[in-house]
Amino acid sequence: MTVSYSLEVANARFHGFSRLLFRWKGSIYKLMYKEFLVFCAVYLFFSVFYRVILTPKQQDLFERVALYCDQFTNTSFIPVLFVLGFYVNQAFTRWWGQYTSFPLPDNLMMVVSGNVHGADERGRLLRRTLMRYANLSSVLILRSISTRVRKRFPTLEHVVEAGFMTTHELKNFESLHSDFNKYWMPLTWFSNLAAQARQEGRVRDDIALRLLMDELNNYRAKCSLLFHYDWISIPLVYTQVVTIAVYSFFAFCVIGRQFLNPEKGYISHRFDMYVPVFTLLQFFFYTGWLKVGELIINPFGEDDDDFETNKLIDRNIQVSMLAVDDMYQNLAPIVKDKHWKNGLFSVPYTQSTAAETLRPAFKGSTFDMRMSTEDLEIHQPTDVPVTKQYLPLPNSLGDGLCGFQQKSKVILRSGSLPFLVDVLTHHVENEADEAEEVGTDTPNQEDPGKAMA
Repeated sequence: MTVSYSLEVANARFHGFSRLLFRWKGSIYKLMYKEFLVFCAVYLFFSVFYRVILTPKQQDLFERVALYCDQFTNTSFIPVLFVLGFYVNQAFTRWWGQYTSFPLPDNLMMVVSGNVHGADERGRLLRRTLMRYANLSSVLILRSISTRVRKRFPTLEHVVEAGFMTTHELKNFESLHSDFNKYWMPLTWFSNLAAQARQEGRVRDDIALRLLMDELNNYRAKCSLLFHYDWISIPLVYTQVVTIAVYSFFAFCVIGRQFLNPEKGYISHRFDMYVPVFTLLQFFFYTGWLKVGELIINPFGEDDDDFETNKLIDRNIQVSMLAVDDMYQNLAPIVKDKHWKNGLFSVPYTQSTAAETLRPAFKGSTFDMRMSTEDLEIHQPTDVPVTKQYLPLPNSLGDGLCGFQQKSKVILRSGSLPFLVDVLTHHVENEADEAEEVGTDTPNQEDPGKAMA
């Protein structure tokens, strides 16, 4: 069962991720505690062997071997980080690709429900059979790649018992001999049945039939992709290289990271701590990283974080049958909505979300950007006489900026407050006079037209 912790990390808070460290199901502790205990036991064995069993002469030989091994574990002689990081990255890309390739019937069932018509028994039979064929194809492909589904449907008789296939269809399925996987056969039945529905007029035009076939091909492509993901794995040689690199590195660490006699004055061996804390942490990180790659390289197993294929099968068959049968032409009465008479309306908030209404809506990162009047000047080519022009701003904002620019130039020339008041007064009077002149000129322009008429 997939371990979900989305609710615990919905909000960033103090020690948010730390709370996840104490979970056991799906944890790294459950995944690698056996390897960790084996490493600790082997390290303890060599430690006791060195301290208690060996003679002083034998201890000198062991110390030289330990220093030699430690020389390679503290350098990049074994490129563990490189090979392990690249491997896990490829495994994660493959894992995500398999997740996005899972065949879901949602698009197909919408097309079937909207384009295969008929409220009678024949129309209902056509729609349900079409979706049953689609779900049967996914069950057949999942039986081939998922251990959970294989245990649930060990034989085709179990598939018939579950209702995905009839006995006659099973006979047709088994009568066709092929050396390859026959998951595609139900999809062929789907296409033939869709063509028959077109001949009966249940599918009303060729465009609707084309839409059905397009969605069917998309569904088939995902089934095929899952099959090829299971067939073509990450090359075995790379998996072996990564595993050998990690295990050999810690095989050297078992001897090379032993605490030697500090009285002999070896470099970096001035303390005898008995427990190699940082070596254990290094083993936890590197081996845990390797186990993560082992976990996600095939998500169709029975690990805690593997895909819940059986649940997905149950969900797919249920929702597809509901969509094409129970919900076919099952519409509520069409009525005017609550905001029918309101041209501009707002949707209410609860008390816990009311504070969001105080924040203005985002209209763009440059919406509130301020610009000076010089930034509004239009740049002219050098061979054209330069005349300063300004791009008009919308409504009163542009008029206000232009008026402010003219007044500011006058203020800079005069430099006195009485002169400023006089200028502002005359400016308002001039605008009123211009408005009166425009009003008196308009009838005069209309008189020639009337005379000509």
